[in-house]
Amino acid sequence: MTTQIRADLHVHTTYSNDSLITPKDLIYYAKKNGLNAVAVTDHNYLTGAIKIAKETKDFLVIPGMEISSSNGHIVALNINKPIPRNLPAIETVERIHTAGGIAIACHPYVYIKGSLKNAVCNAFDAIEVINARAFPFQKSIKKARDAAEKFNLPQVAGTDAHYGPQIGYGYTTIDAKEPTIEAVTQAILHGHCQPHGQQVPFILNLQQQTQRLQRMVNKIALKLKS
Repeated sequence: MTTQIRADLHVHTTYSNDSLITPKDLIYYAKKNGLNAVAVTDHNYLTGAIKIAKETKDFLVIPGMEISSSNGHIVALNINKPIPRNLPAIETVERIHTAGGIAIACHPYVYIKGSLKNAVCNAFDAIEVINARAFPFQKSIKKARDAAEKFNLPQVAGTDAHYGPQIGYGYTTIDAKEPTIEAVTQAILHGHCQPHGQQVPFILNLQQQTQRLQRMVNKIALKLKS
């Protein structure tokens, strides 16, 4: 008997400087968009994810972080301590494993973002084959799927959301023994998961950028007043 988890495995909160998603927004939009779990993967920062996971009682929050390795970005889930940035990818993966977590090669073949490209290897535990904010979208999916098949790695999906309404455009269904962080990460590790998703609509990305700009203007205005 298993429980099916529907989780966006790549979401940034306001603990990432470039995200607009508050902890309250995180849960609200995850539930609204049909999820029953979400992973918090802030940039090079773990404390916020652990805090949100501990404080959220009625929804499964998987703590993690998106680490900037010297070869590209790596998502770590269910780790018990932060992983330093700027280490080689292979060392980053090793440290994730030592910290009790799983290492996911996120958006490995996209433009602009920190993609791993040739650093993807079978040391990883899974590959994010669908990133709902990836560009080019279809091409990046094909290349990531090819890599997952080449290295015989589980395939997952996430949105890389930085704005509440984006949450859930990329998600993973996971057949876990129970709805717990450990059971979900173990299910991913053993390949009991399927990626799903579609590209985030342009209008949502535009709204995100508009609100980020407004936030910057507001901060500047407050500084000028003080």
